[in-house]
This record gives sequence, C-alpha cells and structure tokens, in this order.
Amino acid sequence: MTDLEAIEKRYSRRSYLNTRIDNSNLKVLKATIENYNKVSGLSIQLIEEGRETFHGLTKSYGMFSGVQSFFALVGSTEDLNLKEKVGYYGELLVLEATKLGLGTCWVGGSFDRKHCPCTIKEKEALICVIALGNVEEKQSFKEKTIHKMTHRRPKPLEFFYTSDVPAPDWFLAGMKAVYIAPSTANSQPVHFTLKNDIVIAQVKSTNYFQLVDLGIAKAHFELATGRHFELGNHGRLL
Repeated sequence: MTDLEAIEKRYSRRSYLNTRIDNSNLKVLKATIENYNKVSGLSIQLIEEGRETFHGLTKSYGMFSGVQSFFALVGSTEDLNLKEKVGYYGELLVLEATKLGLGTCWVGGSFDRKHCPCTIKEKEALICVIALGNVEEKQSFKEKTIHKMTHRRPKPLEFFYTSDVPAPDWFLAGMKAVYIAPSTANSQPVHFTLKNDIVIAQVKSTNYFQLVDLGIAKAHFELATGRHFELGNHGRLL
C-alpha cells in the first residue's frame, strides 16, 4: 500500500478487538518511532498495554471500546514547534499503521491522562494520544453513529485554499489529500495560500490543537506532492 492509498483508506476507528497486535507489526512501528524521534526530537512512545487510559465512562465518555494500545505523543515544552511536530509525525505513524491493516484514532481529550503509563521527563508534555489496534473490517454501528454525530457537512475543496492563479494540478493533488485529513472535531482549520508561486499553510488560532492539525495537514500535502514545508504557522512550501 502506498502513502496515498493509506491516506484514502484511513478513517478513525473507535471499536477495537480484544487481540494483541502482531509482533511483526509492533517491530515495524517501534522502528519507525525510533527513526521519527531521532529526526524530530520528540519522545513518541508505543504503549502496548494501556487499558486504564481508556476504560470507563468517565475516562473515554463511552466513545471508545477495546483500546489496549496507543501512541503517546510526548515532546519537549521548550520546542516552539512541538504541537506541529506531534501532528506531522503522529499522522505519519497513523498512515504506517493503516498500511499494516491496523485501526487508529487521534484522541485529544477523551482519555485519562493520569492513568497514561508513558514516560514524561522534566520539561516534557503529553500532547495527545492515538488509539491503535486490531479492528473489524467494517465499522460497528456505534462507530457509524459517532461518525455522524462528530462530522459536519463537507465543505467544498475551494474553501481550504486561496490562489492568485488557476490552481495547478500538483497543488490540487495536495489539497485533495488535505481535504480528507483528520482534524480536531473535524473542524478542518488549516488554510493554504498560493500567491506569487509561493505556498503557505496556516491556522488562524494557535490554540492547543490547531497547531496539531497544521502538522497533520502539512504531512498529507507533502505526501501528495513530494515537496516539503518549513516548520511553523505560515510556513512556506520549499
């Protein structure tokens, strides 16, 4: 499966099977995490047994079931681009898991931080987690119901970008990948501008999760176009 095929196939899963992730898949994911941590300076961790982080109505609000494993997205609070990096490398992990046939879901608030068995060093923070595990091929009734509750009516592609010229095919390919990227409460806050042959990605607010969304959107755009962004809000495509 290619990256673009994984982008098309990925969707958020909230019901997980009570089975362990295959050791060969764990090996691939751990090696990928090790590489991403080296290049990013993050401290992403794969938690294999973290049931207490999600179990119970007061912790997951009934939104998740069967979650055993997840990615804990941890990094230095002194890194000015921490949240964007979390979004970028977290989404690359989501797509890698998708290629392996695993289900995933970005989780910002509906989990128990106090019972997260990840390691958080001094001057580090847990930004969010990504649920991970084996899933049924088709969504459960509960998943379909939650999807309808949390997803708004899709906006047209043109809503996500501004261009001073007719958008070229390569740019539209990037925008189509962004269009199906996950975002907080499906808010899709990232806007792209093409002006004077320069592409800029930005969010209006730098609140807790919009910068995570920025990193996710940049990852999708880059995978579709083969080009790379500068870090930061208003970062340019190189």
